Amino acid sequence: MSPPKILIQLDSDPHASVFDAVVATDAGVDRLLQYSGVELTQVRDLAHGAMFTRAPQDLQNTAFFIGGSNVASGEELLAAVTSTFFGPMRVSVLLDANGANTTAAAAVLAAAKHVSLQGATAMVLGGTGPVGERAARLLARQGAIVRLGSRSVERATETCQRIKRHVEAANLTPLKCVQADEVQHALDGAQIVIAAGAAGVELLSAAGRRQAGSLKVAIDLNAVPPAGIGGIEVMDKAKERDGVICYGAIGVGGTKMKIHRAAIQRLFTANNLMLDAEQVFEIGQQL
Repeated sequence: MSPPKILIQLDSDPHASVFDAVVATDAGVDRLLQYSGVELTQVRDLAHGAMFTRAPQDLQNTAFFIGGSNVASGEELLAAVTSTFFGPMRVSVLLDANGANTTAAAAVLAAAKHVSLQGATAMVLGGTGPVGERAARLLARQGAIVRLGSRSVERATETCQRIKRHVEAANLTPLKCVQADEVQHALDGAQIVIAAGAAGVELLSAAGRRQAGSLKVAIDLNAVPPAGIGGIEVMDKAKERDGVICYGAIGVGGTKMKIHRAAIQRLFTANNLMLDAEQVFEIGQQL
């Protein structure tokens, strides 16, 4: 009989995410251990507690989920956890702080249903945020030509440089996208637009969307009114509007939830998995 599946949730926020706990439960975890307000100095002892309590052949039944609202802190926690591993003494880890990896994967998979990503031109608005950066990274890895928009071209450039450390061959262009004419120019010739900006901020107007003659797919990941892309409803799922296939946040959310649950289940198939954006995307492709 296999030992119970234990998921250790590390969260940098003062209170560990209830959302992530519910998804873990629905994914079939036998026991969830939640730690909130986790600091880097505490990670080693938490990791050792996971690694040294079971025989190597049973370690695939223990895994870490790294969440929290701060993706940068989540990345630091991921590095701290994996740095404690050695030889067979390791467990699998999933990073999905702020839902960035699962949301980005779901958005890119939605676009791929309607446009071949290889060689396509994609515009990511709000591209310097955690979801936008990962969406751009996944698009680039699939061979898309990616334009990354931000209020600051300097921040956009820094983000493109980070993506290139993951995807050396990435075709990326950082752009300042604040004024309507800047956004319109950035969309010229693009087949895909993904809006991943802050909640309640319209990044592309309905009129601007209609003027983008090359556009085939528009995906808005903002669930809080006003929409990030004007005229897209939060429930839209492959809804045609003005000749463009549109997705709203909840329209993408169903796939995001399936990927999230599947990624947690995948953790317990081996003790040496590290699930970041690319691995989460591959899981989504298999659903």
